[in-house]
Amino acid sequence: MAHPLFDLTGKTAVVVGGTSGIGLAMAVGLAESGADVVATSRRAEQVEEAARAIEAKGRRALRLTSDVGDRASLEAVLEGTVKEFGKVDILINSAGKIKREPTLTVSEETWNDIMDTNVTGTLRACQIFGKHMLDRGYGRIINIASLNTFVSLKEVTAYAASKAAVGALTKSLAVEWSSRGVTVNGIAPGVFRTALNQKLLDESDRGKELLMRTPMGRFGKTEELVGSAIFLASDASAFITGEILVVDGGFLASGVNQ
Repeated sequence: MAHPLFDLTGKTAVVVGGTSGIGLAMAVGLAESGADVVATSRRAEQVEEAARAIEAKGRRALRLTSDVGDRASLEAVLEGTVKEFGKVDILINSAGKIKREPTLTVSEETWNDIMDTNVTGTLRACQIFGKHMLDRGYGRIINIASLNTFVSLKEVTAYAASKAAVGALTKSLAVEWSSRGVTVNGIAPGVFRTALNQKLLDESDRGKELLMRTPMGRFGKTEELVGSAIFLASDASAFITGEILVVDGGFLASGVNQ
């Protein structure tokens, strides 16, 4: 039997960007630990698939779409979730985008688009769901950071700057909100194989370098992020706030690997 501190029974979670990749793995993982989960994103068909996966674990779900660039859509997710489940205890911000190109020629349009999704989108969700949590005196917010929060990966400067900002936002909100019952932490995934990056990881020199830089000698599996999400979403982490938990197979610890 699992330790009761990790039990999420009776909790309600919203996972923004929770219908694919890392976000979906976390959404299903929270359901397996007992939470009712609203996995939301822009595409209705993906929202439907995620809801079915959550319900297959015996938990309740809602089918609500959202766009982190649209504050009203996030407010509608909060309103719909509270109407159905009475509250939101846990928020995971997993929506994000990345584009690789040389910094010298990156357009302001691309820069602003990535910043608006990754940083301002996270802020919007934190503000909207954070107010609800602060009013209740309880909440667990988990933002998805990146290796790029700490180190640079070539030619993804807008993404790196956005994820460094997510790290700073996480710490700032922790300082402001933790005395009122709302903890704010981050998870920084290393290199995880998903449908979006599989070709890059398996068929490029960049993928070979990423593998070489990972001391475990393999890429992560998305389900290997679930334990970290459950930990930070649960009362097991009650005195942890403003932290960014790195799950990277040793990447950031690595100097020379051979």
